[in-house]
This record gives sequence, C-alpha cells and structure tokens, in this order.
Amino acid sequence: MAVRISFEGRAAALVGVAVAAAVAVTAYVGLRLQAPLLGVLAGLAVGVLGAVLSTHLLWRPQRRALAALGDGLERLADRDFSAGVGAPPGLDALDGIADAFNTLTRVMRDERLTLFQRELLLDTVLQASPLALLLTSSGGRVIYSNASARQLFNGGAKVEGLAFDALRSQAPDDLREALERDRDGLCTVEIDGQHEVYHVSRRAFTLNARQHQLYQIKQLTAEISRQEVSTWKRVIRVISHELNNSLAPMRSLANSGRTLLKAHQGTPDGLELVFDTIVERAEHLSGFIQSYARFAKLPSPRPEAIDGEEFLRRLAGVVSFRPCGAPPQRPVTADPAQLEQVMINLLKNAHESGSSADQVELELLEDPHRVRLLVRDRGQGMSEETLRSALLPFYSTKRTGTGLGLPLCREIVEAHGGRLRIHNRIEGGVEVMVELPYTAAAAKP
Repeated sequence: MAVRISFEGRAAALVGVAVAAAVAVTAYVGLRLQAPLLGVLAGLAVGVLGAVLSTHLLWRPQRRALAALGDGLERLADRDFSAGVGAPPGLDALDGIADAFNTLTRVMRDERLTLFQRELLLDTVLQASPLALLLTSSGGRVIYSNASARQLFNGGAKVEGLAFDALRSQAPDDLREALERDRDGLCTVEIDGQHEVYHVSRRAFTLNARQHQLYQIKQLTAEISRQEVSTWKRVIRVISHELNNSLAPMRSLANSGRTLLKAHQGTPDGLELVFDTIVERAEHLSGFIQSYARFAKLPSPRPEAIDGEEFLRRLAGVVSFRPCGAPPQRPVTADPAQLEQVMINLLKNAHESGSSADQVELELLEDPHRVRLLVRDRGQGMSEETLRSALLPFYSTKRTGTGLGLPLCREIVEAHGGRLRIHNRIEGGVEVMVELPYTAAAAKP
C-alpha cells in the first residue's frame, strides 16, 4: 500500500537533509582539516545549495499545477468547459482547489448542455408553430424567424439578415399596412385565390441593451370559419325548434278539420284540396327543416383506414367522373361515409355546373403528409361574389337549393383536420380541392 506524504512532511524531510548535509560538511572540514572557519563556510554553502535545491523540488509541482489551473481558467473564459486539472500528490491545498475547479467546470458543462437542450426544444416548438414569428434588431434586420414566417414572407427561403422594410414592402397591401401600424389588428390577405384572415401584433423589448421588435402573425381563417359555422348552427337549431313547434299543430289541425267536415256535412268542392295543400306544404317544410337540422347536428367523424383504389371504385358506382392520375399508395384515414358524402356532393355540383359529363374529373395527388382530391369541371365557373359566399350556409345560386351542400362539405373536411378550397379554372370551370392529412386525428367539429 502506497504511503502518501504531505507537502509539510516532504518540506521537513528536504530541510532536514539539507541541514544534516551542512552540519556534516562543517564537522568534516573543521575537524579533518583543522579549519573551523573554512568548515563553517563550507557548511553554509552546502546549506544554501540544499535550500535552493529543496525549494526547486518543492515548487516545481506547484508551479505546474498553478500553470494548469491558469490554462483551465483561460479555457473557461473561452467557454470551453471540458478542461480539468489535477494537483500533484501531496499538495493538499492544491488538491482542494483542483477539485473545486473540476466541480465548477462539470456544473457549467451540465448547465450549458441543459440550456442547449432547452434552446433546441424551444426552437423546435417555434419552428413547428403555425404562428409566424419575426424578430428584428435595432437596425431593422431580421435576426430570427420560424418556418411559418419564412413561408409567408419569402416562399420558405431564409430571411435572417435581410432588411425587414424590404420584406414588408413585398407583402400584400393589407398585411403591409397591418405591419406598419403600432397597434394589434386584423387583415385579410388573398393567397392562391383564397381570402385568409391574419391577426398581426408587434411588441418592442430590450435585449443586450438594444431595442428589438417581435412581430407575430397568426392565421385566424379556420378559427373564424368555425365560429361562423357554430353561430349558424345555433341559429338553425333555434329556428328549427320554433318551426317544428308550429308545424306539428298545423298538420294536426288540418287533418282534424278535414275529418270533421267529412263527418258532418261532407267536404265542399275545393276544400279537400286546401287541406291537402296545407298538409303537403307542412310536410315539405318539415323535411326542409330536418335537412338543416342534420347540418347543425353533424356527428363527429369515426376515422378508419380507407383504401384509395377501393374508395374510387365504390364512388364511381354512385356518380360518374373521369379519373385522373393514380390512386394514392397509402390508405387515407377518414370516416368512409362522410368522405363519400363530400365527394358525391362535389361531383354532383360539377355535373350541374353545365359541364359535359366527360369533362367532370377527379384527380388524387399525394405527398408524404397529405392527400388532395381535386374535382374539376368545365362549366360556367363562379363569379367573385359566389366564390366569396359559396361556403356560407343558406347561400345558393340554385332556385331550389338549400345552401347547405358546400358548407356541409367544408364542415366534414375541417372536422377531419383538412381544408376545402374553391377557385375558377383559367380556361373555364371550377376546381374544388379537398386536402386531408395522412396522420392527423379528427378535429373537434
């Protein structure tokens, strides 16, 4: 077992050796050569030499340890937390300093790793957020952006380092004006033929003694649409309740009146027709109200895997269309009955647009994240007003339409976490796009 000698013990041993050597030399020279003064001088020289040698031997490991500690401190100043130092054996004081230094570097290394992981997590969350974020410096340069902001302002390309004024000047007019205002506000931007609503906010704060601006642009189109549909549903439920309360007694009274007339004096000419008409119109109105009630009480989808080829084959047995492109290679997760209802409604609308049957097309496109179902026709197309209002409940250009077909389709698609878009085709006709995610769960209706 190795014996560890302390610094004091080694110093005492070296001093003792030097003193013993000096005494021995002094005694040897004084007694052997009969020269006491010369012996004292010789002993003093040996003692001084021993002291110098002892000091060198004792200080050399300390000097090395202190040099290593200084080098470690310089590396810490350069934010290199991998440095470690060790004290030579026996230097108890330096042992404590070395242990404290190594503990400090380990703590700082762990803290930096934790901070890096938190920054990585925060950046991952911000990059995946649908909220567009832009951070600008006091000089008006973009110093941070997330994926949504890059997509909105520069087509997905990098914007860091660019002048924010230049990016803002290239934005649509309404968005540019909203970004220039000093207060929060809403704006409507037309993107790919669709009107998108954004909420724009701007916040100033100080970072590293410099002024910065944080811009937040949130798309509210889906939320506003859901609120509109929710409002329509409440209106429909109230109207349906009140009308049903009136229609039931009307039908009952009409049947009772007809029965009483027959029982007592027969039915005068034309009165039977009056009662029949009242009952018929009441039943027609009741059925009309029930169609709205079904829209207001659309059940939540029950998604399951749907084979694309089998779905198209089953759909072709109900309504005719010309398929374009190959069926999707991956199953689509959706409620089969609801998705089929959407596609039947859209294909029937295409046939009723004035397009010839062979020009009604259904094309399926897919990428790693979503599948798109495109219904096209070569009919008369839609006016700007019709495009803006087509997805609103009760709006219809058909004389006998209820105005629920397209709103119901949109409600079903959005309940699946997808979206529905309509635009005119360049050479005439309309294209309706139904976009569904592959992996997203059904959204709340």
